[in-house]
Amino acid sequence: MVRAFLIKYAEIGIKGKNRYLFENALVRRIQERLERCDGEYLVEKEQGRVYVEALSKEFDREEVMEALTHVFGIAHICPVVLVEDKTFENVCRELVAHMKEELGDRPFTFKVFAKRSDKSYPMESPDICMEAGSYILEHMENAKVDVHNPEIPVYIEIRGRAYVYVTSVKGPGGMPVGSSDRSMLLLSGGIDSPVAGYMMAKRGVRIEAVYFHAPPYTSERAKQKVVDLARLISEYTGPIQLHIVNFTDIQLYIYEECPHDELTIIMRRYMMRIAEKIAKERHCLSLITGESVGQVASQTMQSLAATNAVCELPVFRPVIAFDKNDIIEIAEKINTFETSILPYEDCCTIFVAKHPVTKPTVEKMEASEKKLAEKIDDMVKQAIDEREIIEVRPGE
Repeated sequence: MVRAFLIKYAEIGIKGKNRYLFENALVRRIQERLERCDGEYLVEKEQGRVYVEALSKEFDREEVMEALTHVFGIAHICPVVLVEDKTFENVCRELVAHMKEELGDRPFTFKVFAKRSDKSYPMESPDICMEAGSYILEHMENAKVDVHNPEIPVYIEIRGRAYVYVTSVKGPGGMPVGSSDRSMLLLSGGIDSPVAGYMMAKRGVRIEAVYFHAPPYTSERAKQKVVDLARLISEYTGPIQLHIVNFTDIQLYIYEECPHDELTIIMRRYMMRIAEKIAKERHCLSLITGESVGQVASQTMQSLAATNAVCELPVFRPVIAFDKNDIIEIAEKINTFETSILPYEDCCTIFVAKHPVTKPTVEKMEASEKKLAEKIDDMVKQAIDEREIIEVRPGE
């Protein structure tokens, strides 16, 4: 009976002397994610492997598998049978019982793969493969050997205990969250920014987020939509601190004082300024946006350059070269798409110009922003000081 899961990682395995740091981050993230599952679990490292063992008599295998598929750093999840008595006859007996439970009576082809980390074991890996294959053929009429293209790879690992398994579920890959530093995501209610946050978290980045709210022009439903998106992302990233900034007065001031064709870029520049100030306060080392080249007027090369000019921190744009279908495909995979398309306006769409400038220059934007000098710094400080902070946790 399956009571444990072998966790295979890929990219972590090519790390050098500091590989243990990434392994430890993976173990911590697995432990955090399993806290939401019923039962108790032991997560431990063993010779280049990570194992999850159910300590409770009753546990939900599917619930555990679902949880593990949301942990970055995992390449594959393999439900395994632990064999304490690793005499060869007993290992084969447990293996066949496991195969019958997993595969049923359907015909299949197989090949045995063996790894003998315990060098005191009396059989070498090729012998284990050959003898185990013969045992399977003898005890399973529906099984046939195919060493070139097997339907079912059969695995036997001999360590302190023996581990046998035939099922492997693909994990999300990437690097475990927490193995890199913290970054601030500019999270809107659209499709792109949640995907951008997900993709950066996949590289081990711990995510915080800032959302620009513009009541009464944007409703409480629009705000709740962003909270819901943050919660969906947190299924992969862990808890997210969401900073909700009231941007109404700043937007109206820009609208009154600046050329209307420049509204989008100037508003965007002030969003970046505010996000960066909060990011520095929170010890984030970068900003993240969901911008994609050419998708809208504010995302032309010139517009992105004008926006970047106000930032000291690096700005990461992980979907920069994606077309919309690429982004939607990921959004559907991570379950944010249906929430993102709910018809609640965000502050960017409310104040968009009919004919926005597509080739702004930094010099022109700076000249227009001089009209704001009298009050804008105080307004920015007030918006930051009075922001609402919500701790968004998965499953809540």
